Amino acid sequence: MRHLYLHIPFCHRRCSYCDFNTYANMEHRIAAYVDALCAELAMLREQLPPLPSSPEAAALRPSIFFGGGTPSMLTPAQIERILQAAAAIVPLAQAEISLEANPGTVLGRDYLRDLRALGVNRLSMGVQSLHDPTLRMLGRIHTAAEARASYEDARSVGFESINLDFIFGLPGQDLAEWRVTLQEVIRWDVDHFALYALILEESTPLYTQVTAGRLRVPDDDLTGAMYELAMDLLGQAGYRHYEISNWVRPHPADRPGAPPTLACQHNLAYWLNSDYLAAGAGAHGHVFPQRYANLCPIDSYIAAVQAGQRPIAETTPLTGADLAAETMFMGLRLDIGVSFAHFAARTGQPLTAVYGATLTELSAQGLITIDHERVRLTNRGRMLGNQVFAHFV
Repeated sequence: MRHLYLHIPFCHRRCSYCDFNTYANMEHRIAAYVDALCAELAMLREQLPPLPSSPEAAALRPSIFFGGGTPSMLTPAQIERILQAAAAIVPLAQAEISLEANPGTVLGRDYLRDLRALGVNRLSMGVQSLHDPTLRMLGRIHTAAEARASYEDARSVGFESINLDFIFGLPGQDLAEWRVTLQEVIRWDVDHFALYALILEESTPLYTQVTAGRLRVPDDDLTGAMYELAMDLLGQAGYRHYEISNWVRPHPADRPGAPPTLACQHNLAYWLNSDYLAAGAGAHGHVFPQRYANLCPIDSYIAAVQAGQRPIAETTPLTGADLAAETMFMGLRLDIGVSFAHFAARTGQPLTAVYGATLTELSAQGLITIDHERVRLTNRGRMLGNQVFAHFV
């Protein structure tokens, strides 16, 4: 199946923790950017990646993912234009079409109803916190009440697949506050959660405030306790912890040894190390044997496309060893782990022939389990995931 990432790098303002390629207060550039993005998509039609060969990857739906930035700053007409251009790459009728949304930009059912009518069938809402002072500190433009209103509006107009993103380990956050947040969103009866530990990036205002001592973040022990609390509470509520940072409600169509039905198909493509195309300023794509990154500055991106050139800033050649390593450390993030069949289909080599000694070592340390079908992280392995992944880098 084909997978396409579309980068929409605009925001009303940059959040204090964000170091992504985003442009605040530049709404006047969006129309020209959409023109360039559609033109780039026309170029990509000539460079479609091969279809996946592994059973897990072949079972995915084709996908389009509007990431950002804040894609919900686009008008329905602009999204429609982009989807029309993308249709030559991904069959829209069969696709899961996801859009990242800031709750502060999607208040109102008319906008959400228009998105749904265009074929957008999955939303990923960046809620981040239900504590209003924390939201203000992060630079978010919504309140907790507005986040819930956006979620309920999306449900009411027919969105069946909605993911809510939250961050833990935030400045001033303690275990009691995190517990209240988890208990509250569980009451919302959400199908899918993505919970991420805060990462302080050097180029962000939040990093500056923390290093200057104006804000304090929880230490590693407290952040770890927050993660364990999420595992406990969401597990008790019936959610499946199917990926290190993601939880989902079980579905009657779920099959043993397969990714969950309600998981984001585009993200599953990443974790299964599938090939995917990407378009937009600063977008990164992966078509073995190379990875590519587009030009980041919007003016440079638009100028390249207007000149009829692919707006690529750099390409990174990938070897067979790179492919094997990425297949392992991405796939092990999933609760189903990496199957022997998937690894062989993706790399052309048996898993034990490439990593036999490594698997034996990690198993002896209690970090992975191995059966006749696949390799998985243990609970301890999940807590020490980066140490496990380092064995494959």
